[in-house]
Amino acid sequence: MPAYHSSLNDVPDVRQVGNLSILPIKSKFRGPAPVADPSEADIIDETLDLFRANSLFRNFEIKGPADRLLIILILFVSDCLAKIGSARTVPSQIEATKLLNTLAVDNFPIPGDANFALNAHYAPPGNRADAEYLRSYLTQVRQELAQRLVERLYADGTGKPSKWWMSFQKRRFMNRSLGT
Repeated sequence: MPAYHSSLNDVPDVRQVGNLSILPIKSKFRGPAPVADPSEADIIDETLDLFRANSLFRNFEIKGPADRLLIILILFVSDCLAKIGSARTVPSQIEATKLLNTLAVDNFPIPGDANFALNAHYAPPGNRADAEYLRSYLTQVRQELAQRLVERLYADGTGKPSKWWMSFQKRRFMNRSLGT
């Protein structure tokens, strides 16, 4: 059975930095990301919808530039779940929000950096300005993804993260981690 790919691979006129798509998102955070149509799903919604299914796969065939962004975001969700799972006590929704927002804005490697885990599959940004743009775009996307992940984790109103999501905290998509 093949993995699920991004439906945004064939969106026309999307800016690319290296070979990574800069897709529009619905965000409450400031940043360089283009604004998405609120009535349509963005890459963050797609990541959260496909995370649990795709995290079961060890191989993932990249079919386009949006798949490259999807891989980075799925690996970030995996790191977020591991961070919540490694807390001494089960964090409340507010504590989880703070924890993941800190993780989202922490310094992280981007394609082209020596310590980026997937450099073999990504082209580096063409110049320093593109690299800074990509870093700020990914920071904004990570912040929004962390916020929406917490909303899904604590959606049942019990004050504890969903066991159906937390069961994936030790699973590694493609047996990789971003190392954040």
